[in-house]
Amino acid sequence: MRHLFFYLVPLAVLNLLAANSMAADNCDRLKQLQPTPSQQISRGELSIESLLTDFYTQRNFQPVWDKRHIEELLQLISESYLDGLQPEDYHQQQLITSFAAFKAGRLNTCEQLDFDQLLSDALVRLAYHYRFGKVNPERLDPNWNIPRKLLGNTPVERLTQAVNADSLYAFLHNRIKTSHFYQQMKNALAKYREIEFRGGWQPVPAGPTLKPGMQDERVVALRARLILGGDLNDTAVTDPTLYDEAVEQAVERFQKRHTLDADGVAGKATLAQMNIPVAARIDQIRVNMERSRWIYKNLPDEFVVVNIAGFRVGLFKQEKLVWESRAQVGTPYRKTPIFQDKISYLEFNPTWTVPPGILRKDILPKMRKDPTYLKRKDMLVLKFDGSPVNPDSIDWNSSHKSFPYMIRQQPGPRNALGRVKFMFPNKYLVYLHDTPSKSNFNRSSRAFSSGCIRVERPFELAELLLNDPYKWSQQDMQKVLDSRKTTRASLKQPMPVFLLYWTVYADGELFYFKPDIYKRDAAVLEALNSDPRFELPHNTTDENKT
Repeated sequence: MRHLFFYLVPLAVLNLLAANSMAADNCDRLKQLQPTPSQQISRGELSIESLLTDFYTQRNFQPVWDKRHIEELLQLISESYLDGLQPEDYHQQQLITSFAAFKAGRLNTCEQLDFDQLLSDALVRLAYHYRFGKVNPERLDPNWNIPRKLLGNTPVERLTQAVNADSLYAFLHNRIKTSHFYQQMKNALAKYREIEFRGGWQPVPAGPTLKPGMQDERVVALRARLILGGDLNDTAVTDPTLYDEAVEQAVERFQKRHTLDADGVAGKATLAQMNIPVAARIDQIRVNMERSRWIYKNLPDEFVVVNIAGFRVGLFKQEKLVWESRAQVGTPYRKTPIFQDKISYLEFNPTWTVPPGILRKDILPKMRKDPTYLKRKDMLVLKFDGSPVNPDSIDWNSSHKSFPYMIRQQPGPRNALGRVKFMFPNKYLVYLHDTPSKSNFNRSSRAFSSGCIRVERPFELAELLLNDPYKWSQQDMQKVLDSRKTTRASLKQPMPVFLLYWTVYADGELFYFKPDIYKRDAAVLEALNSDPRFELPHNTTDENKT
């Protein structure tokens, strides 16, 4: 299908002594190689040792790279920069130097084989990074459960196909699947690097809030910043110090793209976002391109995705967004986790059994302050067998190491889950649901929940997922809601759901930067800029996809 030609194999000991059938070239260095975690060859770090051993053993340790394929590989390595990767991870400078010596005929037999193996190693690295990403997400998040699958033919077979292809460049690109979303971020990276190449943008000087109708010398700098970001057209104006309607509209566009309240006023928060250096925005784009490489090659044809940092939830079919809504997510203290699962059923008029953490931190303190709290919120105290407990019989002021009851909120408009929830049972007790807190959807930053995802238009999503207009139209759902009876509706087929985290989103020519509410970007960037390391994915399969 659409998978990269080459996939990682288990790291193994490099032992060339057992396969030393190359006496004809009398390369003593190969006899001296010892099994080490990373083998040094001509000062280049050789990785995936077992693969290269198998590959060259099958070829009697003869060089396989010709001039045309080397040139194509060097081009691919150079172009990795356009994907936010680092060409030096693929031995770029050393390969360029060795290639010059190769073309001039200055490499002896051993040096030529060293060069050949380093070329193969570079291709291994490049393929691995395009297929899985350079960074292993499991190292950053131990709860990561989105599989990184090994598909297709054996890596040695794929590598053989690559070096034997008429065009290595075409072979690779025909097997790279990139989503439309990824390509848009790639375009954003190119645009912001062009801005950086031209000198970047200058900070808008600090000072009083800039408002429509004002005349201020700082408006000149504000205009320049808005033009560079693509929010304001670069047209001649009579008075560049005037905060006119065009500037106001451009500021609103900028604010919408940076998750700010779009009031058209350039206040402290807006100027702070404008003055973030372009280099930082480039890093932010690179981080999110890496996140996309972790997941975009294993996505199903249909799925629900929550962008936690973007406060959005959407439904995709055949790589097209068919429905989208605003969402509220967990606070920085109660983070919405990143994972995948499957929505198996919906529940209308749900009850809400208060999770232990929320019970301890929120409900019990509120009951101690206000004895009427449970009644106002339609909550019941129950034993763990479901039998009711009179709340007046409980000493709420006593300190309980473990509260001996559970609290359940009855169905209705005040229920914390609203009138419908989307169930994918998981260890985090996190799911999508309706909410009575509708006004919070109007906020630009929407990290308000205790970890679950609140959906602004849940019944539209419910109708799409149930996909049964004869039984589950909007009118049918309303009848069920009016009954106040808890009702389960199972999906015909479970729907994959991904809870992900992107702080950059591209929509055509517009690029949106989201707040890093959980401070996750820095760790990805550090790993992305570090020396590469290879780790076998845990989720493997023998499934063969072309």
